[in-house]
Amino acid sequence: MVAELRAKTDAPMMECKKALTEAEGDAARAEEILRVKLGNKAGKAAGRVTAEGVVASAMSGNTGALVEVNCETAFVTKNDSFLAFVNGVATLVAERNPADVAAVGALPLTQDGFGPTVEDVRKGLIGKIGENMSIRRFKRYSGPGQLASYLHGTRIGVLVEFTGDAVAAKDVAMHVAAMKPKALATSDVPADLIEVERRVAAEKAADSGKPAEIVAKMVDGSVQKFLKEVSLLNQVFVKAADGKQTVEQMLKAKGTQIAGFTLYVVGEGIEKKVDDFAAEVAAQVAAAKGV
Repeated sequence: MVAELRAKTDAPMMECKKALTEAEGDAARAEEILRVKLGNKAGKAAGRVTAEGVVASAMSGNTGALVEVNCETAFVTKNDSFLAFVNGVATLVAERNPADVAAVGALPLTQDGFGPTVEDVRKGLIGKIGENMSIRRFKRYSGPGQLASYLHGTRIGVLVEFTGDAVAAKDVAMHVAAMKPKALATSDVPADLIEVERRVAAEKAADSGKPAEIVAKMVDGSVQKFLKEVSLLNQVFVKAADGKQTVEQMLKAKGTQIAGFTLYVVGEGIEKKVDDFAAEVAAQVAAAKGV
């Protein structure tokens, strides 16, 4: 009976045994008990930080999507059920064009006996796997341009929208993964990033003791250098034979234009909790001894 219940619910063996004992051998009641326990488990996990995860892409013709789904530990990123869920979400985003992450949760999905929505599967997998997981973000493209993607393992993902040579576009996607530009062109760099760079440059220049007009030129020079370093088209192409050719020059030679790109790095910007493992173990031992 334990084996049958485990096969049906995919819950841990001991949990199945406990549920059957509590239900006095009633398989249907035991399944209900497990569903309640899984739900509680999901609720307890919901507050934990999800700084690990996977980036996945899905493409069909000129339509494609890039998604990031997070979990708590790197161990879960190798879990087949988790990976199937991430790929399923990527496919649904590409096919269904949801408005936002909340809308993704309402999309139809059935997996591992959970469903009928993405959110139901997510909650079910939290209970099954024992870790919190969350759909963090996605980007969908659908238009006249072609798409190229590059995944560096499961932690870095890039989608590039282009017209022209597919090989050149794929090279650009790989370049983006390696060099991590902030924008396509200098004019697209976010104003807040420019302001931060200008403040830093101003503080450095002020310490030089040079006249104000020279300091102003130093600051402008630093900002212009920064803009070139973080804009894709102005970066030196990683595969440039001469070490000087920019991405823009390479694309021009290949008759290719980039309309836009999206770069996701797993956990980027998420504050990770740092645990003192030794202290944690010591605390558990002390608690067990009643200290």
